[in-house]
Order: sequence, then C-alpha cells, then structure tokens
Amino acid sequence: MEISVQLFAILSIIYFVTAHFGLYKIFEKLGIEGWKALVPFYSTWIIIKKIDKSIWWFIFYYIPFVGFVVWMGIIVELMKMLGKFSLKEHFLAVVFAPIYLAKVGMDPNVKPIPFEEYKAYKKPKSREWVDAIAFAVVAASLIRMFYIEAFTIPTSSMEATLLRGDFLFVSKIAYGPRVPNTPISFPFAHHTMPGTSSMKSYLEWIKFPYHRLPGLGPVKRNDCVVFNFPEGDTLTLERQSEYPYKQMIRDAGMQILAQQYAGRQAEYEQLKKNKREYLKQVNRLGKQAVERQYHIIERPVDKKENYVKRCVGIAGDTLEIKDAVLYINHKPAYEAPTVQFIYVVETNGTPLNENMLIEKGLTAERIYQIGQNQYEVTLTAANAEKMRQMPTVKSVEKEIIPKGVIVNPFAIFPNTDEYGWTRDNFGPIVIPKKGMTMKLTNDNISIYKRVITHYEHNTLQIKDGKFIINGQPTSEYTFKMDYYWMMGDNRHHSQDSRYWGFVPEDHVVGKPIFIWFSYDSQLGKIRWDRIFSGVDNSHE
Repeated sequence: MEISVQLFAILSIIYFVTAHFGLYKIFEKLGIEGWKALVPFYSTWIIIKKIDKSIWWFIFYYIPFVGFVVWMGIIVELMKMLGKFSLKEHFLAVVFAPIYLAKVGMDPNVKPIPFEEYKAYKKPKSREWVDAIAFAVVAASLIRMFYIEAFTIPTSSMEATLLRGDFLFVSKIAYGPRVPNTPISFPFAHHTMPGTSSMKSYLEWIKFPYHRLPGLGPVKRNDCVVFNFPEGDTLTLERQSEYPYKQMIRDAGMQILAQQYAGRQAEYEQLKKNKREYLKQVNRLGKQAVERQYHIIERPVDKKENYVKRCVGIAGDTLEIKDAVLYINHKPAYEAPTVQFIYVVETNGTPLNENMLIEKGLTAERIYQIGQNQYEVTLTAANAEKMRQMPTVKSVEKEIIPKGVIVNPFAIFPNTDEYGWTRDNFGPIVIPKKGMTMKLTNDNISIYKRVITHYEHNTLQIKDGKFIINGQPTSEYTFKMDYYWMMGDNRHHSQDSRYWGFVPEDHVVGKPIFIWFSYDSQLGKIRWDRIFSGVDNSHE
C-alpha cells in the first residue's frame, strides 16, 4: 500500500471518529440513544426525521458531492435545535465539524431548546440571503479546492483521448489536493476576474509554500494529468498562454539578430557556432523587444494556466524518442490506442474529403494538401490502417522529423541548438527524482538549469566551466522534488514537455476522471456518446 494512502486513511479515521464522538454526545442531548449516531444510514434517517425534513434529504445525502451540501444543512439544523443560531456558530460547525461537534457535545451548558421554539425561529431576510450565499460559496469552493473541479478542453493536443469541447471533472484527491499558494482569491475564478481581460482574481498578501495533502496515490506512468503550465509564471498580458513568453523572446531575438547581421553572413555563421554567446544575445535582444511591445505579468504556481497531458515518464525514468517511438528505461513504452500522429496520405488523384473523414471518426483535425495528391492527416495507428484499405489511397506514411533537422533551433527543450533534438527524435534524458544526485557537466547543465534555479530556488553560476550553487562550488546536485514528463496524445499537435521540459510535482493539479459533457463545434452537435464516459488512464 502507498504511504500516502495509509496517511489519507489515518486522517479519515481520525476525522470520522472525532466527528461521530461529537454526534454521539449531541444525540444524547437530543434524547436519542447515542449508539444510534454510529450506525450508517440509520443515523442519517433518524436525524433527518428529528429535524423534520423530507425523505428527499435522505436520498440526496447519498448522492456524491450533492450529499456534502445536504450534510452542511443537517449540521446547521442540529445547531439550531441546540439553540445556536448565529452565522459564526454555523460556520464553525460546518468547517471544523470534528472539533466543534465534540466541543458542543461535551459542553454541559449547551441544551436543546423546545421543538416549537426551534420550528418557530425565523431568520431575518438579510440573514437568509447571507446564509444562502455564504454556504453555497463555501460548499462549492471547498469541493473545487480539495475534491473535484470542472475543466474544459480548449485545444486538440490530447485528441483522440480528450476532444476539443470535452468538459471534464478532475479529481483533486487522486494525487492529494494542494494547499493554495494564494489563499486570498475571488471564488470560482482561476487567475482573472470574470468579465475582465487583465484584472487579477487573487491577492498576494499571503503566500503559502508548497504543501500537498494526502492523496489516493502517486502520479503513475500513462495517467492523464492536469497541471499548471511550468513556463506560465511569466507571460505577456496581451497574448497570455497563446504564445509562451520565453519562446516569444527567442523568436524575437533571432529575428533581430539576423537583421543586425544582414549582409554579414560569414560573421553571423561564426557567431552561431559559439552557441552560448549566440543564445545569450538572442535572449537579451528578444527580452528587450518583447518588454517594449507588451505588458509583462507574473503568476504564482497555482494561478498558471491549466494544461492536460499524459504522463509518459515519471521521476527517475530515462526517456528517449526514436523516430516517433517513445522509449522508457530503454524499452518501447506503452502507447495508448488513442495516440495519433501526422501521416502523409497519397491518393490516386481522388481528393480527400475532410468532412467525410471527420464524420467517420477517422480524424478530428483539419487535413492539409502538401503536394499533388498528397495530404497531411492526423490519425491513430488503427485509423491509419483503415486509410490504407481505402481504394483511393496509395500510401499512408507517418511524418517523422529526423534528428538534426532543425527548423527553429530554440523550439525544442532545452531550447538550445546543442543537441539537434526534434519532436520525433529526442533524448535520452533522465527525469529528476527527489533525493537523486546528478553529476553536473557542460553537456547536461542546459537540461537541469531551470530545475535548479527556478523550480528549486537556488542560485547557479558557471565560471570557467565550474558550477557554483548558492555560492558553493560543486560538481553535483541533489533534487528536492519529483518531476514528470508530459506529452499530448496528439503527438504532432501538442505543446508539451518536448518543448518546455519537466513538470515539477508542485505543479500537478489532479487527475481527469470522467467527461460530463461534450460538444463538437466543428459539426455543431453534442457528442452524446461521450457524456459520462471515463478518461483513458490505461497502464502497461
């Protein structure tokens, strides 16, 4: 059994025992035998009858998440029967139930009021509104923060596992809910106030360090995972997550540098051979240009954009991609049936019908004609085989970019041109694991620099080929967190770890569990077959 599961179980038992001890004593105060508070279902039925509520309360109590709201109502009614009517008392009873119920149950001065007085109590209208709004906000916020949250899939990076227009419920308890870094925030808003494009929905007066409550288990290889975009700490207000800030800088810097060396191609090529100096100038010029053109904003971890990808590599794994085939620890990795790539499809002259392919479920992406009778089509392996069987199709071949064929030298992680890696030929690379000690070299420092400095908050200097961390010369580094490698199932249409690197454990949000609604905007219809369907978290 996982340690986290054991801890979660222990805390649950403590919560259950303490709360039911309080209920035991409260039952006795209300003239009910205390042992009845300990009997599942029966205790709920007894107390609902005691507070004179309908059978619907009992039914709704056992509906997931709805039951949480009913439970709050039951606790409030119990407090009223004991003469406690203030908003403060009700808040304490709901939010700190185990402690407060035990306190009330043990307090000899707390006695039940006559039933007629309890039924006759009428809240002022203003209090009714305050109570209704407060409890709705508290209930929804607690559920959203610690249990489950709704997300929308806005892009095609996880097709065909998760489709654009899928609405998901994501479990926070799967890996353990995080304590918010920024606890003071507007309810139900992520990072921007509703109806605005730039107003922050949170205050940074109080900041909590990373801490995760016990969960049901660790992130496993091939889990679909929701996480905060690692490079989303700094971004431009105007474009936000549409265009990663660091890539904007690199693209702008390359363009400016090329313009500065116009007509001096030999000098430019010489500069590019000095890779570190070239990258340094690219970043300097690009940063100046982006900061002149855009407003730069920064966000804490829990307010970065939410992404969803598949975790293909966990802490400690060695990962490599060879000709679009993923290898983990030097063995071909499990590949979900829904993983898809771009294939070059050649026909006998008959044009491919995009709408027909989409309606038949062979692809959800647009198709592009790239030559005479040749098309780029995004397909799963199974659908590629179906395409090969079509009478008008001559060939179907996966589109692969070989190692060393570089279009943008800074697009692929670690965003230098030192390695010649591409989306289809990448690595090998070791994913950091908490407690793992890595020997630092000039060959790997580019890969782990952001982990050391940004995610784990150290200073790093490189002088005469030697490494200085927090002022101390060293040749190695011991990682403080686990890291993960995330990739989209739509491998050739996904901004993922191949482009920006590792996902730290403190960025992990939760695990998608099921799709509660799905709408196909291309065809303008509801995908009825996907509603209430599960999310593929297949494992080897």
